[in-house]
Amino acid sequence: MSKKSNYWLKRGLLVIIGIALLGAGFAWYLIREKFSDTSIVKADYTVTASSFIKEFEKEAGAANQKYTNKIIEVSGNVSEKEAPSDSVTNIKFIDTATGSYVIFAFQGQHMKEAQNLKQGAPVAIKGACSGGHFSEILGFTAIEFKRCALANTAK
Repeated sequence: MSKKSNYWLKRGLLVIIGIALLGAGFAWYLIREKFSDTSIVKADYTVTASSFIKEFEKEAGAANQKYTNKIIEVSGNVSEKEAPSDSVTNIKFIDTATGSYVIFAFQGQHMKEAQNLKQGAPVAIKGACSGGHFSEILGFTAIEFKRCALANTAK
């Protein structure tokens, strides 16, 4: 091998190692990313469940653009409570006329407060909106939230 090809081989190897290190660093950052406790973060929007669902049913694209990755406080009555695993409890606000719903995932320190909620109870929930979508097959809109906490008990 000539000195010139050896030089380019070393350079190429250094570039590949550099890119791999940058990728590993970025992955480490994403894995270790921490979010503020939702219960102490100020809500970007405060809405009622029925008006929120109607906004997504009317124009999902605009509603997704407005609300996705924002902290929203939604008030309504608990329609359903489900625990699909030991690490999460879901609370739903369902529009009985259309079947559309908002689902809130409670985990960690806020899971116990969700487990104590009763069906029909008025409540305000804060969470990060993951967005909503309309199911052509099922015929309803589902709006999902993550990192949820009780805002306070609605009156």
